[in-house]
Amino acid sequence: FYNPREKQAIERLTTLLQPERFAEVRSELKRQGFRSGFACIFHGSPGTGKTETVLQIARATGRDIMQVNISEVKSMWVSEKNVKQIFTRYRKLVEESSVAPILLFNEADAIIGKRLRNVSRSVDKMENAIQNIILEEIEKLDGILIATTNLTSNIDKAFERRFIYKIEFDKPSREAKCAIWQSMIEGLTADDATALASKYDFSGGQIENVARKSVVDRILSGEELSLDALCRHCDSEHLTTTRNPI
Repeated sequence: FYNPREKQAIERLTTLLQPERFAEVRSELKRQGFRSGFACIFHGSPGTGKTETVLQIARATGRDIMQVNISEVKSMWVSEKNVKQIFTRYRKLVEESSVAPILLFNEADAIIGKRLRNVSRSVDKMENAIQNIILEEIEKLDGILIATTNLTSNIDKAFERRFIYKIEFDKPSREAKCAIWQSMIEGLTADDATALASKYDFSGGQIENVARKSVVDRILSGEELSLDALCRHCDSEHLTTTRNPI
């Protein structure tokens, strides 16, 4: 469930990535001398459905996903050679597949942040070198790359330019929240869904947390979940910090 602006952008990208249409677009881009690879970035608050949308697009277009483990890319053992191997492996998958898979960089802000200037430490030099490799590989990409991130303020401008489609994921509107509430909690009435959507400015991920806890409660107590119980779960969803003045 999306807000109207997101829905339009996602539907357009999904249409583009349908195999027959994708082949047609790539052919025309090549004819006109343009690059034919597509790098996209999904950005927005946590829990707004960025990763899930990549999965849904893959299902809708019949594509596999090659997901990059960002923690491995950022580990102390990573090397320029290892990063190049990620793209070498992806190119091989593209060659071997009748339908090009999606290369997914999840939570990519860890590796596409602003490059460091005037570096002296070897670890900083290595990080810049890795970013330069990724920039080069995106430039010559012959396939589909989708990066997701919760942070955009720290993204290097060179990376920003290389993403042809940039889709921002906002928190769901009240109408979208109502639909999410009813889709995740069995038997929830439209009135109760509206009440929850109006009272709590939750993302889809937060609503899922409440829905999961409601399932646990129903199993443990054997009782049907009430609106009051749902509200208690909602109230406990946010972490609060109390600071005493000095």
